[in-house]
Amino acid sequence: MNTLTMRAGTCEYPVYIEKGLLKNVPDTLKKMFPKSRFAIITDDNVNVLYGQSVTASFEAAGLRYDLLTVKPGEGAKSADVFARLLSALAQRSYNRADVVVALGGGVVGDLSGFVAAVFLRGLRCVQIPTTLLAQIDSAVGGKTAINLPEGKNLAGAFHQPSAVFVDTSLLQTLPEPDFADGMSELIKYALIRDADMFAQLEESSAVDADSDILSSWITKCLSIKRDVVAADEKDTGERMLLNFGHTIGHAIERLCAEKKQPMTHGRAVAMGMIAITAASERMGLTKTGTAQRIVAVLKKSGLPYDISAFNKDEILKGILVDKKNVADTLNLVLISEPGQSFLHRIPGSDAKNFI
Repeated sequence: MNTLTMRAGTCEYPVYIEKGLLKNVPDTLKKMFPKSRFAIITDDNVNVLYGQSVTASFEAAGLRYDLLTVKPGEGAKSADVFARLLSALAQRSYNRADVVVALGGGVVGDLSGFVAAVFLRGLRCVQIPTTLLAQIDSAVGGKTAINLPEGKNLAGAFHQPSAVFVDTSLLQTLPEPDFADGMSELIKYALIRDADMFAQLEESSAVDADSDILSSWITKCLSIKRDVVAADEKDTGERMLLNFGHTIGHAIERLCAEKKQPMTHGRAVAMGMIAITAASERMGLTKTGTAQRIVAVLKKSGLPYDISAFNKDEILKGILVDKKNVADTLNLVLISEPGQSFLHRIPGSDAKNFI
């Protein structure tokens, strides 16, 4: 088993990485929280795949638990679903000795983490990510949130988990489009901090859940996030680098949601990375040809990269309500070349000219 120690402020917690880890989670939790009850929150799709085996292993370990399910998809990160889960914990008399277990992808992790952060002013939370995107990114770092009609992740809290269990074998049941979404975030990590990993991505053929190199890439991504979060837990400086591609990506997600058009986070971020890199190349801030290098890597995972079909004024409107903006200043994450990222601040009034 590979174990990383995450640090954020005074908080420290383990991230366990191992193929086939899921079956051993209850025994570990029993040692960590010997007198606790566990609220397992998952979505209907993950419940079909793993709900029975997870609850059976909790019972075999003698753990008390409740299984709470939500519908799959971004719609679960709503105020209504959030309130329903809080009420479910209250009705079952959960207390501060108890633990929320997030079993699922990024949506379940964000939602469950926020429930844990708010109920009784804070329960402990454990993350068991089942998607590549969650395993390399959203399950660690303590960002929790739900969406509002006005935008994505606008209501949330920083609430670090007590432990994260990354079972890479769970990726074998992940639909191909969802795996591609995770590859978008993996490519992002290489672009902001690891030139060698990006070179490997350029040299390798298409990667899938069975690829031998995937486990080492997951560990690299988590190590990068560990270092960034340790330096900036509250997302006021260096941690913003993790949002490369997200400023435009979130605007695309919001626009598609308003128009009821399908769009996933990873695909939106992929397009956002290309759009912002092309813009920064035009401004002389990024080495010429970098955007095309990224396009070639995105193509291997079947990810989109062209935003020309979107209305640029509508995208700009979404960019200007991004939560990372402060005092009419737009915080852009750029790369000078793969592996080298930096923050570039511009007045909000300059956003249209830049992007």
